[in-house]
Amino acid sequence: MSDRLTGDGPAGDERPEDGPAGGGDTGNGRTGALTRGLTGNGLARVLTRSAAVAVAVAVPFYLEGFWLQAGLFAMSAAVGAIGLNLLTGATGQLSMGHAFFLAVGAYCYVHLSAEPEGGLGGLGLPTPLAAVLAVLAAGVAGGVFSPIAGRLKGAYLGIATLALIFLGRHVLFNATPVTGGYNGRSVPPMELFGFVFADSPALVVAQVPFGALERLWFLGLAVLVCAAVFARGVLAGRPGRAMNTIRDHEIAAGVMGVPVARYRAGVFVLSSMYGGLAGVLLALAFQRTVPEYFGILLSLDYLAMIVIGGLGSVAGAVAGAVFVSMLPQLLTRYGDALPLVAEPGSGGISPAEAARVLYGAAVVAVVLFLPGGLLGLAGRLRPRPARRTSPVRRTSPADPMGPAGPAGPSGPDRRAVPAAETGPAGRSEKPGKPEKSGKTSLNPSPDD
Repeated sequence: MSDRLTGDGPAGDERPEDGPAGGGDTGNGRTGALTRGLTGNGLARVLTRSAAVAVAVAVPFYLEGFWLQAGLFAMSAAVGAIGLNLLTGATGQLSMGHAFFLAVGAYCYVHLSAEPEGGLGGLGLPTPLAAVLAVLAAGVAGGVFSPIAGRLKGAYLGIATLALIFLGRHVLFNATPVTGGYNGRSVPPMELFGFVFADSPALVVAQVPFGALERLWFLGLAVLVCAAVFARGVLAGRPGRAMNTIRDHEIAAGVMGVPVARYRAGVFVLSSMYGGLAGVLLALAFQRTVPEYFGILLSLDYLAMIVIGGLGSVAGAVAGAVFVSMLPQLLTRYGDALPLVAEPGSGGISPAEAARVLYGAAVVAVVLFLPGGLLGLAGRLRPRPARRTSPVRRTSPADPMGPAGPAGPSGPDRRAVPAAETGPAGRSEKPGKPEKSGKTSLNPSPDD
């Protein structure tokens, strides 16, 4: 009877994957799901990250100094872009003064760690302590400006932060005992637990001489990973949800109890500290601080990084930073083989100008055609796994092979037999026969 009503084959005809209870939550099902997760996207993600780590560790053993220095510039740019993306991409606050906080971090590190000499001041502190204090100094500078950042938004905040660039350049060019003036200052090498990130003393690893660039590569990689992990934790937690709510709908965020002004000020301070950390890493990689570098063009470069990479994403900020920071280096390196690119001072388009033209066009293309940036483009190109669909077995309440049986936790299976086929007393009736009237007759007809 059960076989006839369900329309299935014999009772013993069951699929191996359905298990003994017809597809219930069995151990085999959980094992199969775990196996599919390990062999699908999860395994691919683990293999991709492992390969990326292996390549990053092996880079100093094979590449020359030009690529190592370009990679260090990209790492420092990625750290600063992550901080700006927290402010602009996640919270929706426009900042044009990010280069100011990089300058604060770089010059504070130099002044705190250098020894006084030749009319230049310095405190001679241990370099790790000087780096930490430089990041805190950038945060203090952001905290001084945070009341303004908490009350302004949009273009008004962008114009207000633009004033920081002009103020910072005036200080850098005129505070000669601290900054060195137009000529800048040399950067003391980092010394961590007796290990010096410099060319001397000599160090050879696997028959490869490790100079300052090779040693700084691993330091920059560790700093970038820690900065990215912390930012992802912020975005994935409650602060990240509050920041996204402020960006999408400020009034709704206030109604929900989010302290909008406090969050804006706090994120501005956090972004400033990221900028200070990027400035310290940039000073160590460049080995000299020059005031001319920390201008309005650097702030525009950082805005281009987060737009090209993808707003509101840590991975997008890193991808945009690599693109924008590496492009001038590549054009300088291979400018002779490219048309319309000339050497600086020769009257043609210099590699730096060509790079700005190219990533300016990239910003326009992203805004018009790729709102998600490079990260969104990678998501579109990524192959999507096919959906797995399992067939649905129609069972009657009395069928022992059903998912839960008549006395299961979810009650009888209401998909088993339609009510029109059973009738009120469980009799099988023809689907096309109309129901009888509910009236009671004293003289029943022969049909009754």
